Amino acid sequence: MKKIFTVFVVAMLFGSASAQDHSSFYTKPYQKRALNIYRDSIGYRTAAPHGEVPAFASYLAGVFRAGGFPDEDIHVLPSKSAAGEDIASLVVTYRGDGSSGKKPILLLAHMDVVEALREDWERDPFTLVEEDGYFFGRGTLDDKFGTTSLTATFLRLKDEGFTPTRDLVIAFSGDEETKQLTIQSLVGEHRKLTDAEFALNADSGLGVLDVDNEAVAYLLEAAEKTYASFDLTIRNPGGHSSMPRADNAIYELATILKNIEVYRFPVRSNEITRRYFEMMADTSDGELADAMRRFARYPLDEEASDFLYRHPSQVGITRTTCVATMIDGGHAPNALPQSATATVNCRIFPGVEIAEVEDTLRRVADNDSLEIQVQGTPTAGPASELREEVVSAVTKAVHARYPDIPIIPAMVPWGTDGKYVRIAGIPTFGVIGLFLRDEDEFSHGLNERVPVKSFFGALEHWYVILHELAGG
Repeated sequence: MKKIFTVFVVAMLFGSASAQDHSSFYTKPYQKRALNIYRDSIGYRTAAPHGEVPAFASYLAGVFRAGGFPDEDIHVLPSKSAAGEDIASLVVTYRGDGSSGKKPILLLAHMDVVEALREDWERDPFTLVEEDGYFFGRGTLDDKFGTTSLTATFLRLKDEGFTPTRDLVIAFSGDEETKQLTIQSLVGEHRKLTDAEFALNADSGLGVLDVDNEAVAYLLEAAEKTYASFDLTIRNPGGHSSMPRADNAIYELATILKNIEVYRFPVRSNEITRRYFEMMADTSDGELADAMRRFARYPLDEEASDFLYRHPSQVGITRTTCVATMIDGGHAPNALPQSATATVNCRIFPGVEIAEVEDTLRRVADNDSLEIQVQGTPTAGPASELREEVVSAVTKAVHARYPDIPIIPAMVPWGTDGKYVRIAGIPTFGVIGLFLRDEDEFSHGLNERVPVKSFFGALEHWYVILHELAGG
């Protein structure tokens, strides 16, 4: 049965269809239903502060009920955002027979999206549009791709009478793009609903396509950097602009920012990043491949680490990075500034504490008058040790679509809900079903899109993974 299924997937995805693949090629009932869910999902403007996350959670709950999941296994959990907006989480349990003797698997995605303005987009961002082999719309990638893939896969398995050998638990958060309070609540006060042996995150990991849409590698995410922003402020008595002072808040802040600009945090590595560079080197060439191999063998190779630091796609993998992202200063055009503030955003290597980065910024700034304020309460997160059963299941799912490409462990330089799940003691792995070119990465940006082929391929990806991890 599994062999027949694999042949079907490969034939479906690599058949005689032209380069203009579109949704009409995908006619199976589960594919049509997935597309309907995707279309409905994009229609909910779940960006802050529009208040549509609870409505979207209720919609998905209704989809699960219609698909045969009992009320007692569907939990819409109302809550408030940090700004006081009504939001919600959704937890759905697919009951297993317990024959594996193992704890559940937690499946993660998030229902909220980043705001999108109609006047900025070529198309209505909250209407799913299919064009030129792509689905366009806010959330098509981040992360209604994930919520749809998991929802549709649960419904497909339920239709087929599949009984997992352990519970499978979906946990959709409601504010991943802002303060991530809902995921902390899900693995904290609602831990009885979400406790698991490990978690699979549909909002991370990635299949890599080259410019010709040929599959190059699959990145299995097992670590992510910590997001933290710091406000750096210089204050001054100010005065009349006709009488310049030797100490000027804006100039002082500018000097501080130049000091931070040229500073490089120490090189760091872990098992995941070393294996990443070792394996990615085989998919690259020239100086980049050489630097990757050298770094994997000896991370303190300064020439190799410097080269990787200068490479746009690798800069965040070798160390903590901090960069100025916002600035505000002065109060009138004819007055000396009484204060100047810059926001410096840091992506912190796993295992490095927030306080250590703050101390480094203070030292590098080299100005005793500097005030530093951490925004919010960022928390450093650990990496997850790779699990053979997860690697094996992902390998089988990926190779059903793209035979023989390498499965490469990775640390991503951005943040997801996975960090808080790891902090809660649940190992977490990003195993999204998406394959994408760098040129098509527009999450959080204008005209967000995913390939039609990749959307439907993700349904097969999750189907294989859940069968492998919780099948008989």
